[in-house]
Amino acid sequence: MNLFREAAAAASVLRRALEGRKAQARWVRFEESRGSLEDQRYSAVVHYADGLVNMYQLEQWYEPLRRLTETHPVAIVTRNVQSALHLSESSPLPVHFLPYIADVEEFMSRQNIGAVFYLNQNTRNFQMMRFREPAHVFLSHGESEKDYMASNQLKAYDYTFIAGDAARDRLRGKLIGYDVDSRTREIGRPQVDVHVAPPVSLPDDDRTVVLYAPTWEGDRPSMTYSSLVSHAPAMLTRLVATGAHRVIYRPHPRTGIADPSYRRKHGQIVALLEQANRADASAKHIVDAASTFGWQLDAADACIADISAVAFDWLATGKPIVLTLPANPQASVDEDGIASTLVGVPAAGAADIIAHLAAADDPERIARRSELVRYYFGDVTPGASMTRWLDAAKATIAARIATT
Repeated sequence: MNLFREAAAAASVLRRALEGRKAQARWVRFEESRGSLEDQRYSAVVHYADGLVNMYQLEQWYEPLRRLTETHPVAIVTRNVQSALHLSESSPLPVHFLPYIADVEEFMSRQNIGAVFYLNQNTRNFQMMRFREPAHVFLSHGESEKDYMASNQLKAYDYTFIAGDAARDRLRGKLIGYDVDSRTREIGRPQVDVHVAPPVSLPDDDRTVVLYAPTWEGDRPSMTYSSLVSHAPAMLTRLVATGAHRVIYRPHPRTGIADPSYRRKHGQIVALLEQANRADASAKHIVDAASTFGWQLDAADACIADISAVAFDWLATGKPIVLTLPANPQASVDEDGIASTLVGVPAAGAADIIAHLAAADDPERIARRSELVRYYFGDVTPGASMTRWLDAAKATIAARIATT
């Protein structure tokens, strides 16, 4: 048995090596067809050191970054060749594949960069931070109350761009020796000002469209927020049985990365929705595992979310939302956060999802959601967040370029 595992592991290593060589060759051909890019072309870069599994973190920033390039040219620097190839086809920004720090150093020496933006806490971010001239700015990939959002790692960056007062209070309460007022810039959530066309045409009927977007299972007990195993079977079985609901199921891209049981449960949920569609051709339930996030905010009437960025993005719509409560007692939950205000769904009450959704739509809940939106995002009138993002980014870039 050990020999079999060793052979399988060796075959996997060889396969990855061959795939890497093919990807490298494809990138060389892409660069040759693109041609060289002029020096001192960029005012800012996004440093993305991850592979395809975290690409969703960058894709949601495409439009805000594209808007910034209208006045301040921005490039994406990636350290992963598979990511570089994907970005070369999908990104509205120029892409540079720089696998080694020597490559990064040579690239930076030819530019006048005012800001480097980061979306996550990849350890290779630290290599880029060796450059003193630009401001290093943590953007994150969404507002949430996960423990990750108040990491001590934020102290490594010159600035953290935050959504609103809630993030400021969170950092002030949890980080020791961190000057929140001088190290943060409030930008709201510019993604709420981006409207993405749906990849499918939804029927214009009387069904209530419910977005269910569970987060991934997490890699440690304090981050186990996903409801996919604990809540989803009972909730979705109940929803598809009514004949009055249409489900948009959007699994997290990292589902099953840490725990294979979540990947298996995902397969069961997909089978449930496919069976419901076969039984009723008008149902049109959707499994949305590939599209860009954003169109769902317009298309759905209500949302079921875990403690994650999806819950906060949905808040800005003003439409009904219920929050799943983590089944794992070790999950870190802010008792003064959204879990204290939104309708909470415990695992034991998952089958009562219809009643929970109805409770989320009463006038008192609507008023409390409005207060939450102001607290977490500030002004969410159309265009306000995008303007704050652009103003903060431009000011940060200009200040550093002026000093170099």
